[in-house]
Amino acid sequence: MGLLRVMVVGGAVIAALVGGVAVHAARSNRENQEKLGRALIIGGGVVVPAFALAALLVWSLPMMTAFRAPGDGLRIEVSGEQWWWRVRYWPEGAETPIETANLIVLPAGERTEIVLDSPDVIHSFWIPALAGKVDMIPGRRTRLVVEPQEPAELRGQCAEFCGTSHALMSFPVEVVPAAAFAGWLEREAAHAAAAEPGPAEAGAELFSALGCGGCHNVRGTGADGVIGPDLTHFASRPSIGAGTLPNEPEALRLWLATTGKVKPDVMMPSFGMLGAPELDALIAYLAGLR
Repeated sequence: MGLLRVMVVGGAVIAALVGGVAVHAARSNRENQEKLGRALIIGGGVVVPAFALAALLVWSLPMMTAFRAPGDGLRIEVSGEQWWWRVRYWPEGAETPIETANLIVLPAGERTEIVLDSPDVIHSFWIPALAGKVDMIPGRRTRLVVEPQEPAELRGQCAEFCGTSHALMSFPVEVVPAAAFAGWLEREAAHAAAAEPGPAEAGAELFSALGCGGCHNVRGTGADGVIGPDLTHFASRPSIGAGTLPNEPEALRLWLATTGKVKPDVMMPSFGMLGAPELDALIAYLAGLR
């Protein structure tokens, strides 16, 4: 905010000076206008900008160190993939990450380092309310440091055209108090809840029989795929398919039965061949993954 105030006040002063010179020049005779013009070009176009920009650079350089510093003990790795977001949390001292997908939760009042990459094409990570766009480039790692101050519900989006379903690649960002964040992270690190007897248990068996575990990971079960999103706590996420549909039973039914129509060219196959009872069982199982 200090830099912003200086820029606003400085811009206002310069605008006032330019306006004053213009008014004075308009009221002066031709000879004075030529002298004033030369002085304005040399002073206003060369001398003043050089000194002003140099002073601003020297004053603002120390601030950049804070903006580029690592997070306060928290690092998040976000991978942009066609067309969803793989998110890994690395708490301070952790030996393995806590993986989730299509959702970013941040602690308010703390600085977080976000490490960005992509395994396929160039994506662009953008949370308009927090920071500018940062490209996610295959083979490279870029970094972004954010420090949200107040709890809020925000929205992020891929800002670089990355293929057919580029527009269907958003993610919610939840900024929560530090204590609530610690509780969320602890729950996120836990294994999936066991399927309850009945439809959910049948859905778990169907999930395994269909080979869903070859692409998706559900911690604490035999599903250990790494191609698609981690589904361990799928039901706690607000959306399906990276913001494509709300995470509700009927929307989930539509997603499972017509995946390619809902999100064109997505890698996940559709399961429209399943009957209503089978879809109900799958939905019951996924709805229990909290």
